[in-house]
Amino acid sequence: MNPITMQLVADKYIRLALEEDINGEDVTTCSVMPDYKEGEVQLICKEDGIIAGLQIFERVFTLLDPQTQVDFLVKDGDKVTNGQLMGKVHGDIRVLLSGERTALNYLQRMSGIATYTRNVADMLEGSKTCLVDTRKTTPCMRVFEKYAVLVGGGKNHRYNLSDGVLLKDNHIDAAGGVKQAIEAARRHAPFVRKIEVETENLDMVKEAVEAGADIIMLDNMTPAQMKEAVQLIDGRAETECSGNITKENIELMKDLGVNYVSSGALTHSAPILDISLKHLSVLGK
Repeated sequence: MNPITMQLVADKYIRLALEEDINGEDVTTCSVMPDYKEGEVQLICKEDGIIAGLQIFERVFTLLDPQTQVDFLVKDGDKVTNGQLMGKVHGDIRVLLSGERTALNYLQRMSGIATYTRNVADMLEGSKTCLVDTRKTTPCMRVFEKYAVLVGGGKNHRYNLSDGVLLKDNHIDAAGGVKQAIEAARRHAPFVRKIEVETENLDMVKEAVEAGADIIMLDNMTPAQMKEAVQLIDGRAETECSGNITKENIELMKDLGVNYVSSGALTHSAPILDISLKHLSVLGK
């Protein structure tokens, strides 16, 4: 995540997360540490996985106090193991204690997504099919969760509703059919936007091809139906398969010949990676 994105997008969400956790004072920390004392705490991984979100973890502390120093021994995308020391946070002990939970929430969540994504992406290795995410993200966490997918080896689908045209079942119903929906999108959307349409059967696939869709999503079809659909499309549009795709069934998509496999599970079902801040030491006693 580059500094511009951090300042324009990420910072406001990090501030909201901190305000959610500290809306007055940190009563516990102020009780045991009423005045400034310098300290250091270790960042330790407690299970194997892929680390993601280190910059966000650090930003939590530097928003509380710009003088906080974070020294990492790993970088985003690295494989980490149970018990590994990944870095140290140095600064005002009050900041270390008050920022701990928020910083770890981000790091654990993002690392869990990166880990899950890497596991799923590895199952598609050797194919020409690209793994992508969806908009099934936690509210106000999308920028972080989609970044974690990239770290894990996946790609991003559209970021939000302004990012592209995706005609789903309810849009098609509202427009009166596949052809009508595509024609309406052609009239309204900027010419630089590709038009993707969701199809549920081969008749809809044929209609989407004839109407000139740029991308055709094969939604909740069987592998046999998807393979037939890819042959029917015959390169006239890019193809994406979707619908309850997880690491348990992703390998069924490997040899279908689709361009993309989208999986909401990358962001909505990935477990966190267990990470802790431990062994706080008071310096300069």
